[in-house]
Amino acid sequence: MDKPGEFQTLVSIIDRLRSPDGCPWDREQTHLSIRDSLLEECYEVLEALDANDSRELKTELGDLLMQVVFHARIAAEAGDFTINDVIEGIVAKLVRRHPHVFGDKDAANSAEVLRHWEDIKKTERPENASMLDGAPKAMPALAYSQEIQGRVARVGFDWKDDEGVLDKLAEEIEELKDSKTAAEREDEFGDVLFTMVNYARRQGIDAESALRSAGRKFYERFKLMENYCCEEGVSFKELTFEQQNALWERMKAEHDARG
Repeated sequence: MDKPGEFQTLVSIIDRLRSPDGCPWDREQTHLSIRDSLLEECYEVLEALDANDSRELKTELGDLLMQVVFHARIAAEAGDFTINDVIEGIVAKLVRRHPHVFGDKDAANSAEVLRHWEDIKKTERPENASMLDGAPKAMPALAYSQEIQGRVARVGFDWKDDEGVLDKLAEEIEELKDSKTAAEREDEFGDVLFTMVNYARRQGIDAESALRSAGRKFYERFKLMENYCCEEGVSFKELTFEQQNALWERMKAEHDARG
């Protein structure tokens, strides 16, 4: 076996697991059967990034890399492509999309890089394809919204200033208030979220990360309330709303004080 730490060692291990004398479970897997595992590993990488935990990030990136090699092995068995084809493809794409580094183009700043990037991607698309087609529709909704908004902004389809977005947000909120049916409320609520994501994009905020952070803060603060009630022998659900809210504010201050 190759030396630990070498990429080929990982490839060899996956090959062995999929071989006739390998692991029965690994041999049974297909692209679809391990699809959820790939998604789970992606989220665990994001969680490690959010926690700024480099040790955990190293582990989770390894798990994600294993999924890439696993899928490549399944594809190779079907005669579709190999892991070398995957690497060759991404290397060629990186070189092609960075002519200001590997070619004769100039790019003085990130904005120029993105303009070059979009021009190059346009040449790669099938004729009559939309520039939005490459955005994976399976992305989380906030991330997908921010991705397609960013793509159209790169070709000039964007608000002139932040005030225009905030005015639009106020308009959408009023339409949400005026909605009469459940279908209308859902539709208008979606418009509110979409506009908020647009504002986040313009402020350099990753909407998906921001909402994950808010969810994580809520979890930690609510957990403090649960711990307090457990220590005091109090049933949280039997507290009045006023008592629950007062406890929330207390635990929120305690959580924020901890940093």
